[in-house]
Amino acid sequence: MIIDSHIHVWPDRIAARALGSPSDGLRRFGDGTVSSALEAMDWAGIDRSVCLAVADTPDRLEPANRFVGGLDRDRFIGFGSVHPGLSPEENRASLLRHDLRGVKVHPLFQGFSLDDPGLLEVLDALREDFVAVFHVGLEQKGHPESRATPAMVRRIHDELPGLKIVAAHFGGYHVYEEAVEHLIGTAVHLDTSWPPTLAGVGRERMREIVARHGAERIVFATDWPMADPAAEIQAIRDLGLDPADTDLILGENFARLIEETAR
Repeated sequence: MIIDSHIHVWPDRIAARALGSPSDGLRRFGDGTVSSALEAMDWAGIDRSVCLAVADTPDRLEPANRFVGGLDRDRFIGFGSVHPGLSPEENRASLLRHDLRGVKVHPLFQGFSLDDPGLLEVLDALREDFVAVFHVGLEQKGHPESRATPAMVRRIHDELPGLKIVAAHFGGYHVYEEAVEHLIGTAVHLDTSWPPTLAGVGRERMREIVARHGAERIVFATDWPMADPAAEIQAIRDLGLDPADTDLILGENFARLIEETAR
């Protein structure tokens, strides 16, 4: 089974607005609707995708969680949003109400930092039975950013043992050396999304990450619609890893994480 652990979809009526205009150097490989996501998945041979909700304000959290919780569970795994503007109890209740298995935290979009004390309290309330996916790194190469750093993820990992963490973009979009310093070799899982393509990371660097971090702690991800799923799968296969390690990355690792959250 191939699982894409990082995609974004929205209701048809708001998808175009939510997706916005492409940033410099990025293009779109779909329109952000559920039907477009299914077409991309079928073309690439992806069995299931993890839809990550991101609410930028507390009042938008419940609608976002309701939407991803209502998607076809044969094809999609819903991960909800959390926000430190709500209490840990309110965040947890929304996730449970919609039977979500994890959360996505995107500080650059949500307007708070990964070291926000309120966020840490929310994550503490979730650490026994949810997976937490963090955006880590810059919005674009060369853009200064201090709200989502690898060092912050490492502090969360150290302060909340037992929290199942997936650090997006190999642990640091466009800040690879910081990811190596703070996250490579820890129990944090890294996802492989690197828009617009894994080619931007480079084959040898990807092989180095797998060797140093361990294939069992890396999960396939595309950040669709910001990348072509078929091309990203091929990039993983082209690494020339042991076939068992390739299978771990493309789906088995994330399936195990989800099994660990079974309620």
